[in-house]
Amino acid sequence: MATEGRDVRFVIGHDHPALPGHFPGRPVVPGVVLLDRVLEAVEREAGPLRALALPQVKFLQPLLPGEEARVELEPVAASPGARWRFRVLRGDALLASGDVAEAAS
Repeated sequence: MATEGRDVRFVIGHDHPALPGHFPGRPVVPGVVLLDRVLEAVEREAGPLRALALPQVKFLQPLLPGEEARVELEPVAASPGARWRFRVLRGDALLASGDVAEAAS
């Protein structure tokens, strides 16, 4: 993953272990892999966090292996109860969006 300002760019390679079953013959990067990149971006910005929640997530378009995407984060609230809005984009195309929040302990 590469960082540019607050944006985090990434590429999921054709050899990622989640791809063979998702979907045979026409692999698509699973949404959970995108969310993993979102959580990595949050922790790059905020440091290690104990538990996170995803109160809202929308997947709008697929990401194919080998395509570059980026995570944009927007802080919405500070700790305790920190919250970020995120967008995952491929160029100008919105792939996913939602919120990440510190989980209540």
